[in-house]
Amino acid sequence: MIVSVVSMPEGVVARTALSEVRERLAAPDFVIVDIDEGEDPPSDEQPLARLLGLDDKTWDWLGRQYEPVRAEYHAGVVGCVVPVIDGSHIKHIHVFAGERHLVTIHHGPVGLIENFIGRLPEETPSDGTTAVFLFLHGVLEAFRRATSQALLEVGEVEEAMFEGQASQHVHQLAHLRRRASQLHRAFLPYAAVAQEFLTHRRMANPGISEERRVLNRTHESTVQLVMMEINSLRDETRRAADTYASLVADQQNLVINKLAIASVIFLPLSFLTGFFGMNFTYLSNHLSSEKTFLWLGIGMQVCALFVAMYVVLYRTHWRQLRDGGPHGAAAGGPHGAAAGGEQSDRS
Repeated sequence: MIVSVVSMPEGVVARTALSEVRERLAAPDFVIVDIDEGEDPPSDEQPLARLLGLDDKTWDWLGRQYEPVRAEYHAGVVGCVVPVIDGSHIKHIHVFAGERHLVTIHHGPVGLIENFIGRLPEETPSDGTTAVFLFLHGVLEAFRRATSQALLEVGEVEEAMFEGQASQHVHQLAHLRRRASQLHRAFLPYAAVAQEFLTHRRMANPGISEERRVLNRTHESTVQLVMMEINSLRDETRRAADTYASLVADQQNLVINKLAIASVIFLPLSFLTGFFGMNFTYLSNHLSSEKTFLWLGIGMQVCALFVAMYVVLYRTHWRQLRDGGPHGAAAGGPHGAAAGGEQSDRS
């Protein structure tokens, strides 16, 4: 267990023992404490609330690993479990705050905690309430940055898809959809708990100061904004996946159309070959000369081939298919447009 104490307003960080933290929390001075219980804390250890001198019946969940998102208020002290982004993972930090102290508890190192402690000498919160809102603001900003980064990646994948589909685009979209789902699953419980908790506190304490009201409103609006951005990310990833499926379907349709055109060319040839290959009496007795073979056997096939090529080249969208579909024809610039106009005139 690593225990760090930040003396305010100096912002000096010092490592100490848990017994000293208990004394500092009982003192009237404003102090910020960070407790890292490690990735695998011992199971036979006493509850952290008891070690800190707190009511272990009320705060028995404090520091408990795998505790879900929650928020409670007792006797002027708030305790909550907050989801935070740490790289590609979601971790949960326990926050215990009163007027003269702020305690953060987590399992393993968390970059957000280090950044928060590093900013304390410049931001210098005056009390525990301001400090906890400052910490929560950092949590929300981390979610916003992660969401914005994912949105930018979705846009880049979409641009690359229109240039040419590749299997890596599928993997990238799948990764981004998982990321959006991860952010949504982590933040949705916190958004619901924060809205419920702040609304209840306003109703239970109508005499709250204007400064606290501003902090509450700012936090609520930021929570709603982050929730909207995460929902937007989910919609964008779904739309990008639909776009990829549509582009793949268009390519498959182009291939099928080209196969159909090839069938138009070879179908009459196959019919004539099969017809004159039948062993009818009339064909065997009256159409057996070399001249007849040249006129009917070869001449009709050549005529059928010319007719099929005319239909393909001048009566269908062969040029459009050859250029890669409607997008390719549009990308051909003025020459492509002129060719399309000539084709329309001939049609």
